[in-house]
Amino acid sequence: MIQTFDFSYPSSDRVHTIHAREWVPEGRPRGMVQLVHGVAEHIGRYDETARFLAARGYAVCGEDHLGHGLTAGGKFGYFGPKNGWNLVARDVRRLRELEGERHPGLPYVMVGHSMGSFLTRTYLIRWPGTVNAAVLSGTGQESPAAVASCKALAGALCRLKGPDYVSRTVHDLSLGAYNRAFQPNRTPSDWLSRDEKAVDAHLADPLCAFLPTVGMFRDMMGGLQFIASRANLSRMDRDTPVYFLSGDQDPVGAMGAGVRKVEGMFRSAGCRDITVKLYPGGRHEMFHEINRQEVLCDLLAWIEQAVH
Repeated sequence: MIQTFDFSYPSSDRVHTIHAREWVPEGRPRGMVQLVHGVAEHIGRYDETARFLAARGYAVCGEDHLGHGLTAGGKFGYFGPKNGWNLVARDVRRLRELEGERHPGLPYVMVGHSMGSFLTRTYLIRWPGTVNAAVLSGTGQESPAAVASCKALAGALCRLKGPDYVSRTVHDLSLGAYNRAFQPNRTPSDWLSRDEKAVDAHLADPLCAFLPTVGMFRDMMGGLQFIASRANLSRMDRDTPVYFLSGDQDPVGAMGAGVRKVEGMFRSAGCRDITVKLYPGGRHEMFHEINRQEVLCDLLAWIEQAVH
């Protein structure tokens, strides 16, 4: 029987308390999987994925980032007044430390989705060699010019309106643009999945019903610049196995081209063990897609090969 329990720990911002969850299998776990969620969602959305892995012997954990889920405290989509990307990355790192203390000696895999994949890439640069394997779901890399212009716009609005200001214009130029490829649109979130029930559940989730602040966009664009730097990429542990999984109709990954771009960045940095899986017709959230059982089985098989 899988047991779940919630716990908390102090955020690196020294203000908030991070909400975290763990799914524990019966008996001694075979390994530990840390899930890192994306923008405008929360760790509770990964219950099906976590239970799948826990049923096969893996302990699973994850936290709600600053400005998200049960960590937000009602102020959604806001990391903080400054240095937000670093704060969130350090909170991800702290959970890895806590789980290492709770389950010492287990193989450790980090699985990041979307913005969580950007955070996982940040983690691989800042704390190389501290996970046994990494999975990047729904990742991508916009052009340096696009990232810089979005950061500049968000930064200007931060100075003019404050970092907790919400701009529909900034949203429409970034996240809001992803739905255009799927017109005529049934909902504003068709780009997430072909599974209409999964899309509707996301739209109905009160913990997902918010737009990010301009401060969060500024911080996230800074994160994208950090993980695109060749000097930073060279700091990664070249022997850490990395698995890229995405739909080939995911606009965040430029319909597969962006995923291949990041793969190339990792290979240029000397990474030796890279696997890429692009699912035909799949959109952004492969863990909520119509073929998610196939995706989860492939994920499990890769983890088994990578760490055992």
